[in-house]
Amino acid sequence: MARENWGSRFGFIMATAGFSIGLGNIWRFPYLTGMNGGGAFLLVYLALALFIGIPLFTAEVSLGRKTQLTPIAGMERLTGSRRSPWNLIGWLGITAAFLIISYYFVIIGWVVAYIYKTGAGHFRGLDSAAIQSTYDGLVADPVLVLGCTALVSVIVGLTVSRGLRQGVELANKILMPLLFVSLLLLAIGSLTLPGAMEGLAWYLAPDFSKLTLASLLAALGQVFFSIGIGLAGAFVYGSYLKPRETDVPGGTAMVVAFDTMAAFTAGLVIFPAVFAFGLDPNSGPGLLFVTLTAVFAQAPAGNVVGAIFFFLVFVAGITSAIGLVEALVASAIDSLRVKRKPALWTILALSFVVGIPSALSFGPWSQVRWLGRDPFSFVDFISGSILLPVGGLLIAGYTAWVWGFKAFQHETNEGSGGIKVFSAWGPFIRFVIPIAVAVVLLRGLGAF
Repeated sequence: MARENWGSRFGFIMATAGFSIGLGNIWRFPYLTGMNGGGAFLLVYLALALFIGIPLFTAEVSLGRKTQLTPIAGMERLTGSRRSPWNLIGWLGITAAFLIISYYFVIIGWVVAYIYKTGAGHFRGLDSAAIQSTYDGLVADPVLVLGCTALVSVIVGLTVSRGLRQGVELANKILMPLLFVSLLLLAIGSLTLPGAMEGLAWYLAPDFSKLTLASLLAALGQVFFSIGIGLAGAFVYGSYLKPRETDVPGGTAMVVAFDTMAAFTAGLVIFPAVFAFGLDPNSGPGLLFVTLTAVFAQAPAGNVVGAIFFFLVFVAGITSAIGLVEALVASAIDSLRVKRKPALWTILALSFVVGIPSALSFGPWSQVRWLGRDPFSFVDFISGSILLPVGGLLIAGYTAWVWGFKAFQHETNEGSGGIKVFSAWGPFIRFVIPIAVAVVLLRGLGAF
C-alpha cells in the first residue's frame, strides 16, 4: 500500500500546528504564567521555545521524513534491530500519546459542558465562590463527565476515520485559521476593557525578581507539553512528508511560531480581562474554569463571549487530540498491518476505558491514590514529567551522537528554503538540550 502524503505544504503546517496547539496553550500556559509572575516567565518561555523547542521538534520531524515510517517501525529500521535502546524513542512516544489522550479527552469533555453552561447563562450573577462550587460539582459528576468524554472520542474518531487528507488535513485547514482569527478578535475586545492596560503591563513587563528555579523548569516543561516534543505526533507527521522535497526547518519553525503565538494571544485574551475585573491572575489551574468564567459572569454579553471562548478552547483541544490519535493509528497500521478504521475505534475504546479512573478522580474516586496521587494526576505525572522528558532526551542523544549532527544537518536541509539547520545548532543539540532536559526530568522525579 502506498504511503499517504500531505496534500500541500500549507496542509502540513496547519495540521502540525493543530497537533501542537491545544489545551497546553490556552489552559496550561496562562495559568503557569499567572503563577510565575507574568512577563519574566513569558520571556523565558519564548527563549526556550526558540533555542530548545525548534531544534528538538525539527529533529523529530526530520526522523519521520527520513524513515517514512511511524516511530516504532521507523526507529527499528534506523537501528536495524528490535532490541536497540534507541527504539524507546518510538515506544515512549506512543505510550505517552496514549496515556495523554486518556485524560486529555476528559478535560475537553469539561470544556464541552462549559460551552453549554456558559452560553445558557448558568454563571450569570454568580460570584467566584459559587462558580468554584459549580466547577467542583461538574467535574465530580461521573455521568456528565463520562458522557462528554465519549462525545469527544466520537468527534475525534469521525474526523480521523476520513484519512489523512480528507480528515486530519482538511479539519486543520479550517479550524486553525478560525482559532487564530477568533483569538485575535477576543484579544482586541479584552484590551478595550476599562483597566485592561494594567493586566497588559503585568503580562508584558518582565519582573525577574519573580523568577525562581521552579519557574525556569516550569517554562521548559511547558515547551515540551505545548509543542508536543516526544509525543510521536511530530515523527508521524514528518513521515507523511515527501523525502528531500519539503522544507523541514522552515515548516517546523512556522509550527513553533504558530504554537507560541497561540499561547501568547491566549494571554492577551485572559490577563487584561482578569485585571479589568479585579481578579487574581495567580489562581493556578482554575484560571480558565473559575477565574475567567467569573469575568464572563460579570461582563456585558458575557454568556455569548464566554461560549465563543470555550468553543475556541474546544477547537484547540480537538485539533491536538486528532494529532495524538493519528499518531497511534498510523503506528498501529505500520507495526501491526491493520486497517485504519478497526485500529482507530479499538484505540479510542481502549483509551476511554483507561481514562475512566481519570474521569472519576474528582468524584467517586476522589479518595483513590496511586503513589500518593489521584488517578488523573498520576497519569499526567507519568506522561508529562517522565515519558516526555525521557523521549526528548533520547531524540537529542540519537540526533547528536548516533545519527550525527552533520548527517542530521545535511538530511534536514534537503529541500529547505531560507531557514536551515545551521552549524550553531550543534552545541545546543549535543550539550545544552540534553542537560536542560535531564534537569527537567530530575525535577519531575523530585530529585531537587
